[in-house]
Amino acid sequence: MSAWWRTKQGGVSLRVKVQPRARRPGLHGLAPGPDGPRLRVAVTEAAEDGRANRAVCETLARALGLEQYLFRRNRLNGSLAPEIINSSAADLRSDGS
Repeated sequence: MSAWWRTKQGGVSLRVKVQPRARRPGLHGLAPGPDGPRLRVAVTEAAEDGRANRAVCETLARALGLEQYLFRRNRLNGSLAPEIINSSAADLRSDGS
């Protein structure tokens, strides 16, 4: 089983399970997946026109204290792939160096 996050060249990859149109938005622990756990992210937005995808990035950025532009979504057949990449590992350092 693999971790729900891992470092990559130039950043960090997060494996997520998204629940659009949720009543309670936010981070809700880990969800099991066929290839390992995923971070469960609930958003109130619908999965239409990329609204839920943008909301996931906003939620993660807010939870990690980062700017939203640091996140990009991997796309698979026009929809959000179950992986989000923070494009700057340096921004995740707690000491800011």
